[in-house]
Amino acid sequence: MRILFTRVLLVAFAAAALGQSAPSNRMPSDAKSRPSDQAASNPATAAADTRAQCVVDQYAQYVVVDDIKINSKLTEGEDIADLGGLILAWMAWKDQTNNMQLENCDGLTPEQRFFVGNAQWACENDRPEDLRLSAITNPHSPGKYQVNGLVVNMPEFAKAFFCKAGQPMMKENRCRIW
Repeated sequence: MRILFTRVLLVAFAAAALGQSAPSNRMPSDAKSRPSDQAASNPATAAADTRAQCVVDQYAQYVVVDDIKINSKLTEGEDIADLGGLILAWMAWKDQTNNMQLENCDGLTPEQRFFVGNAQWACENDRPEDLRLSAITNPHSPGKYQVNGLVVNMPEFAKAFFCKAGQPMMKENRCRIW
């Protein structure tokens, strides 16, 4: 079972890495890298921009330390890629375990263990001065938000942990990237 969870986490990181390697500018451009007229009127582009803006707005609300918030325009590409990676990892895990009888372990359901396993990489203990600088200059959100910022957008997490409306990990308006 540990091997399976390890594979799933590798899928999450690989999917996030692939998403991060994509151009961050979603607007099609002409040969001189200027936004094309076609892009401005493309409904698919507008929908992608709306979905991306949801993630930007979400992360812009996170207070990292004191009154310093994440520079979500800077972290946008990483945050979107991380969300996509976790969604793909969940889908891969569900596909791989579809016909398996998974048992509860250490008081956690298999679904809960999936999310706990994903979160374990982000165990951090940063100094406030490092958090201040990182919040405004690092293209990666702090680990806490690379975990919590993702799972609040996944109904699978809310179901696994029995989250109720109004609780901190139960977002009213989830961001969807696809």
